[in-house]
Amino acid sequence: MSVNQLSTKNYQLFSDYHTHPQGHRVQPYTQGLLQPWADSARRSGLTDIAFTDHDRYHTGIDFDEIDRLRERNPDLQIRVGIELDNDPIHSAAGRNWIEKHWDKLDFVLGSVHFLDRADQMFDSVPGGAAQFEGRNVDAIYSDYFRRVREIAATGLVDCLAHLDLIKIHGHRPDEEIGSLVNETLDFIHVRNLAVELSTAGWRKPVKELYPGDRIIELAIEKGIPFTTASDAHSHAQLGDKFPSLAQKMANFRIRQICVFEQHDRIQLPL
Repeated sequence: MSVNQLSTKNYQLFSDYHTHPQGHRVQPYTQGLLQPWADSARRSGLTDIAFTDHDRYHTGIDFDEIDRLRERNPDLQIRVGIELDNDPIHSAAGRNWIEKHWDKLDFVLGSVHFLDRADQMFDSVPGGAAQFEGRNVDAIYSDYFRRVREIAATGLVDCLAHLDLIKIHGHRPDEEIGSLVNETLDFIHVRNLAVELSTAGWRKPVKELYPGDRIIELAIEKGIPFTTASDAHSHAQLGDKFPSLAQKMANFRIRQICVFEQHDRIQLPL
């Protein structure tokens, strides 16, 4: 067997810690909205999922509805979370909401979707690619990772989402990626945060896992733990491409993943 194709026999992925029941609009949590996610988790062999809607849609989150969902699905661990963005328009309110409800939340993702334009996420497809035109890609990468450190420094996140999202449109820096991301990984390590392994990149123009192999290698060297994630915006995407993710993790000999309960991180074996 090739060293790059190790057996996934013992790699049963059981958690998805990046999901968006509301998608990209406010949809108040109801059993009708949430139960299909529980059903999809069960069909996919997942036993631990976290709802992490974007902070701009925090008004749709209902803790009582999540409690009802837990009662209806006692075989699943259902975590309540949120994704804190660097949205220059909405995320100040999102941060206030997280601070107010911190004790009710299990898990907070931190992410960067905005560069210099307040009216458009750079990762929108295809429109966001225009933000890279005529610009120095190395400088964009450096600026992006600076913003990731700013999110990590808020003290309001447990894990960083799609760490190298900046590559989404296929732009690659001339500088070696390790030198661009090393300071950020050191910061994540010092802050005792996790990084997600996200299959969403395989659905995007870059066609690559978030983060890329070199970043995973460096994170392992620094002892940074991982969550597994699909960034599902539909219950049909829950656990998307997890067999491929299991193969990737086997190749890197990643034998543990993180789950969270009221921000307490627990590392579980695969």
